[in-house]
Amino acid sequence: MSEFAELKFRDKVYQLPVVIGTENEIAVDISKLRAQSGLITLDDGYGNTGSCISEITYIDGDKGILRYRGYPIEELAEKSSFVETAYMVMLGELPTNSQLAEFRAKLAEHEFLHESLRHHFEGFSSDAHPMAILSAMINAMGCFQPAMIEPEDDDHFLDSAARLISKVRTIAAAAYKQSIGHPMIYPRSDLPYTSNFLHMMFSKPNNRYEPTPEVVKALNQFLILHADHEQNCSTSTVRMVGSSQANLYASISSGVCALWGHLHGGANQAVIQMLLEIHESGMSVDQFIEKVKNKDANMRLMGFGHRVYKNYDPRARYLKSACDSVLQNLGVKSPLLDIARELEERALNDSYFVERKLYPNVDFYSGIILRAIGIPLNMFTVMFAIGRIPGWIAHWRENHLNPNGRIHRPRQVYNGQTVRSYIPMEER
Repeated sequence: MSEFAELKFRDKVYQLPVVIGTENEIAVDISKLRAQSGLITLDDGYGNTGSCISEITYIDGDKGILRYRGYPIEELAEKSSFVETAYMVMLGELPTNSQLAEFRAKLAEHEFLHESLRHHFEGFSSDAHPMAILSAMINAMGCFQPAMIEPEDDDHFLDSAARLISKVRTIAAAAYKQSIGHPMIYPRSDLPYTSNFLHMMFSKPNNRYEPTPEVVKALNQFLILHADHEQNCSTSTVRMVGSSQANLYASISSGVCALWGHLHGGANQAVIQMLLEIHESGMSVDQFIEKVKNKDANMRLMGFGHRVYKNYDPRARYLKSACDSVLQNLGVKSPLLDIARELEERALNDSYFVERKLYPNVDFYSGIILRAIGIPLNMFTVMFAIGRIPGWIAHWRENHLNPNGRIHRPRQVYNGQTVRSYIPMEER
């Protein structure tokens, strides 16, 4: 039996269908509200608005649960690879051995940049931000695949997805090399996805970089944990741009731009900057905590709290142990990690933060891992983007395959001037 919610306005009652998801999430369908009543809803920032029905990712922020296609994030981070997880996120099921081998072969096939595309790097200044380069280069990639991507054809779609997932790491590494004045390092088809990226980042023509297994594992886990996160700002941007029937590359490029913001993908960089500020200032953690609690001090505790999670972010819990493993393996004694651990301990036992449900989020430890590996600060958000590409692709495809899909067009409540007459220049 169908359920309905009732909305009463000016002596009229409107019945609104209730939609229940597979995890018993309950939503009121207001898609016909304006047509029936002339009313729209107002939800600044879309905090209480479901923009779509999706099969990709499930989050329970109160319980600290994150699952891709039903698979708990903890199991994927421990047992899967980024390539396998990417395949599953995009196509819905874990690949068979032959399917995974085929996908890896496609990644190897598409890892090189077209020479004309490679020369695009010469047009950027040496101090151009890597996120600006990444967005522009992804958009330009669309010019080298003029044929329309067919999201309904698994083989054609997978080839296009592999092209993007493979080349994005080549673009990212090349952007870094240009920023430091080093020659671009070509990819190696004999290396797995993550190792190949590290090779392109840190090898030199006369000195090959060989990452330790612990570093490869930690970066692999980092990418898995960032592969998707439901309807966040950048993913919603990809879906909105894609709703206009924009191609895959243009849509993903828009997601990169949204992720660039310091309130979104730039937060892991802000955590490191906060830890450096505490370390270099000589202030104690207790002193910093008190400044955060003092509103007049205008000090924020970065890496704590989340728009969705009102519990410990499951990704942060996992990255904390990965951080310990990497630093121990590399023999790195990081004062920033010591400060981070003390901050976490103080905040989790301080009623000010507990009452506000401010727990560590994924950015709190991810930046320390990236820093230990040798990833420069301005590349942190790029690393986030590399991990998030499979999720963006999955949402773009899901949007395109929706038979009831329409171009996204939010409404607004106008609060400006009412009608008035034009005033000639001489009378102003």
